Amino acid sequence: MKEYDTLVIGHPSFDFNIDWQNNLVQELGGAVFYSSASAFAGGNKVGVVTKVAPKDVDVLKQFVIPQEDIFYIPSSKSTSIRNQYFTADKEKRKCTCISQADAFTLSDIPDVRSKIYHFAGLIYGDYADGLIEALAERGAVAVDVQGFLRHASGDNTDMYFENWKDRERLLPYVTYFKTDAAEAEILTGTTDRTEAAKILYDMGAKEILITHNTEVLAYDGKNVYTCPIKARNLEGRSGRGDTTFVAYITERQRADVADALLFATACVSSKMEKRGPYRGTRADVQAYIEQFYKA
Repeated sequence: MKEYDTLVIGHPSFDFNIDWQNNLVQELGGAVFYSSASAFAGGNKVGVVTKVAPKDVDVLKQFVIPQEDIFYIPSSKSTSIRNQYFTADKEKRKCTCISQADAFTLSDIPDVRSKIYHFAGLIYGDYADGLIEALAERGAVAVDVQGFLRHASGDNTDMYFENWKDRERLLPYVTYFKTDAAEAEILTGTTDRTEAAKILYDMGAKEILITHNTEVLAYDGKNVYTCPIKARNLEGRSGRGDTTFVAYITERQRADVADALLFATACVSSKMEKRGPYRGTRADVQAYIEQFYKA
């Protein structure tokens, strides 16, 4: 039986990214794409469970991890998203769901062992009911809440955010929970990131990670930790939260909260300076830490 440090479950996305100057870049994206690369760069054994339409299966060759660790399930269609950015910092955008792949069900999960089962979703409906509870019986569950807040009423429709109605029922099953600052406000009603983290912890999640364009915050129920983002440019802004989250949760298997947060923030700062998934190594992240965080 194969064993993994993390099993990332999610759809890649055929992205159409339009910047504030109306320049179009077509590229592969999606939380599973960026997350698996970051986890692999950290020296972890990474598996991916993913779905695309059969005509698009060659896109899986773009993943950084070994192909034998990709568990592919055919889908009636692939996920595709159009992102229209309105500011140079890419903090404000309009997202359109061009198409959404089929949901993941418990029968899609391979017979493997994993320390972490990572829900790297994009759109509400990516996961069948009951999947979080079932996988929590096998290992630690990590949830990026984007896939539970961001909705689309159908293909070729603008996406919108709606609070996760099952958050208080399901958060007790979650070991690692990630939101960005805007999502945290939707979930908790407060713009104070520290207060939001404490509210989410009280709902049941064991560790909270909140990303922001200036820093990343972690809360373990005892202490609040923050670490600044030090990227020198935003060329690789896409995948910021995905890269950060998986670098943190995998590093937590070998380090305390503060050190895992430093590793994750340095990793994403480096990644944001170049378009695409992170392709460095642990040594590269450590070198970035030495240069920018300990200088």
